[in-house]
Amino acid sequence: MIKLMYITNSPRVAALADRAGVDRIFVDLETVGKQLRQGGMNTVQSDHTLADIRRVRPAVQRAELLVRVNPIYDWSREEIDAAIDAGADALMLPYFHTPAQAERFVHYVDGRARTILLVETPEAVEHLDDILALPGIDECHIGLNDLHLGYHRKFLFELLADGTVDRIADKFKARGIPFGIGGIARLGRGILPAEHILAEHIRLGSQAVILSRSFCNDILFSDRSDREQVFAREVEALRAAESALRLQKPEFFEENHRRLQQIVAGIVEAIP
Repeated sequence: MIKLMYITNSPRVAALADRAGVDRIFVDLETVGKQLRQGGMNTVQSDHTLADIRRVRPAVQRAELLVRVNPIYDWSREEIDAAIDAGADALMLPYFHTPAQAERFVHYVDGRARTILLVETPEAVEHLDDILALPGIDECHIGLNDLHLGYHRKFLFELLADGTVDRIADKFKARGIPFGIGGIARLGRGILPAEHILAEHIRLGSQAVILSRSFCNDILFSDRSDREQVFAREVEALRAAESALRLQKPEFFEENHRRLQQIVAGIVEAIP
């Protein structure tokens, strides 16, 4: 099954997600350069801290605790050491460009946690063969937000439609490195329906996805019990949809991909 990840620094929400069957609770420390890159977009700018890792750790009983650190900078070694000491099971390196940066990350982690490279710059894609040849890389994830900006696309899912994600995924598969792709909304939601995106994950062999805020947004629910019921129900629905998709024949996924290309083309055309 695809690993489901949910970003939160709330112990209460982390426990809720853990009970709902989320595989990874995701504390996000990345702030360096992110506002400059994604300012004005409908993306969450994290205010998570190292202290949040210690707060969330006891709430996570069955899931892994994943921490996205900052891109490589002067204090990366200290930040990585602190995240591991606070209880991180896995660390993710965002917005890297070169094999040397990926190598520094793996060296700093030094086998103490799982390593995940977030491939989200055109330069990382350009050097991907050399990057994936480095020892100590456990997983990769394709970050569609920054990557589509780097390629000057209007809409992040253009990269699914135009073959960019296919080419990157082929490199992961050739090396036998598990990988995930972007995020996904609740079924029936999203400007590009989540059902089409989920089918693309199956077609491409993706093994991880980030759940959108809509799975557990305080604004949507009148009380805590409502939120927990909706979260659990939506995760269960996503799991059921994945199981059903895995029974489909290749022709189904080819047709879904063509349909996705048509929808994406319409969305892009409507963007000023």
